[in-house]
Amino acid sequence: MKYLQKLGKSIMLPVACLPLCGLLMGLGYLLCPASMQGGDISGFAPMVGMFLVKAGGALIDHIALLFAVGIGVGMSDDQNGTAGITALVSWLIIITLLNVDFVRTLMPSISGRPTAVLAFSKIENPFIGILAGLIGAWSYNRFKNTNLPEWLAFFSRKRCTVIISGMVSILVSAALFVIWPVVFGALVKLGQGIASLGYFGAGLYAFFNRLLIPLGLHHALNNVFWFDTIGLGDLTHFWAGHTSADVTWSLGVYMSGFFPCMMFGIPGAVLAIIQSAKGAKRKAAAGILVSAAVCSFVCGITEPFEFAFMFIAPALYVVYSLLYGVFTYITAISGFRAGFSFSAGATDLLFSASLPAAQNTWMIIPLGTAAFVVFYLVFRFMIKKFNLPTPGDAETAADVATAASGNSCDVVSGVNIPLIIEGLGGKDNILTMDNCATRLRVELKEISVVDEKTLKQAGAKGMMKAGKTGVQVIIGLKVQSVADAAREYLKQK
Repeated sequence: MKYLQKLGKSIMLPVACLPLCGLLMGLGYLLCPASMQGGDISGFAPMVGMFLVKAGGALIDHIALLFAVGIGVGMSDDQNGTAGITALVSWLIIITLLNVDFVRTLMPSISGRPTAVLAFSKIENPFIGILAGLIGAWSYNRFKNTNLPEWLAFFSRKRCTVIISGMVSILVSAALFVIWPVVFGALVKLGQGIASLGYFGAGLYAFFNRLLIPLGLHHALNNVFWFDTIGLGDLTHFWAGHTSADVTWSLGVYMSGFFPCMMFGIPGAVLAIIQSAKGAKRKAAAGILVSAAVCSFVCGITEPFEFAFMFIAPALYVVYSLLYGVFTYITAISGFRAGFSFSAGATDLLFSASLPAAQNTWMIIPLGTAAFVVFYLVFRFMIKKFNLPTPGDAETAADVATAASGNSCDVVSGVNIPLIIEGLGGKDNILTMDNCATRLRVELKEISVVDEKTLKQAGAKGMMKAGKTGVQVIIGLKVQSVADAAREYLKQK
């Protein structure tokens, strides 16, 4: 759990880029519908809209790359930029070796296996970005202090981490060359089996669609249900102007359930998270999630919300995925039918309402209201009942921006750094030190020697134990500068 929480904190910086993406694309789509629907783009407003859509798309289209670099830096022991370069090397090697065109060069017979071709064409996904980030961070942490023989001394220490990362990435690519299409193909077969279950299958698909997003494998199911490449083609037929009479299923059933969840359910969950946060955490959570709720409602971009909590509270993400399944089943039974060409936001709902397959689109009001209430109540209950961490507990973009720049004074932001270290049992007792939005998170050799009185004298607001060896020292919103100064102090002999 501690590892996942650290991973969640590392993802916060790249995730902080996504609200900008959502706002740009949402406004862009409103100004330029043709950017989504196709057709000529003429006039000043549509041109500005297209410009904004492309600007936002530059981030969302490369979210996996942002994850690779962000996780590489965030998961490194000292948040050093070298780890980001090391992760970038891993990313470039993996996506190049597993690019579908290169795979065809090595194995021409793959052209006769459409599922395998599809699998490698989707290799630039968040899972590979996260994997590259973890490889880069591991290579940096493990080998950053390695000294090589004199004739290779130029590549010693941090410089050798790039080489190690490259070698590990080649081995991982070789393994994925075999494993990736097998896993992807298995999910395609699962999707084809789900399709035979009617409305219940639609709910099951929605559940797996959300659940597989962290691994980037949701594309396998999407190509069964949404597109006609190897599956049903719910999306393709819907936008082609067909109706249920033209296909063997209720057209739109595999898209309709996403609308109440994305337009109303996510804002409800956001409200629950913000209200569940306390003090300074509430402001941090709102800063991350309010814009995420807006862009989810307008254009169905859910990544800013999902990646903000899926790794710091994985149990909550599973429940979140279940809610999609439940509401998709309910929506299917209700007769509400709508489709999307981009995602299930208000923009696509408006555009799809006039298509022949659209039915009872007015029902988005009762369905959306129910989704808002249910998502809100479930998230509020889960967070409170199980004391789940929320995005307010993780590092935010504001924390990064307020990082100290080489402040080596004993007192930083009203906190006496040497006294803090003394209260934690001294330098030799500290194994690792990290921080979230308001607290120092410290792993110790011996927790019994911690002196809370000394910590408070140093300027801490309090402390709490976290497991057998962990301590959280409550500092406040200025914790980043304190943490940076404390880490510098620990490096001193």
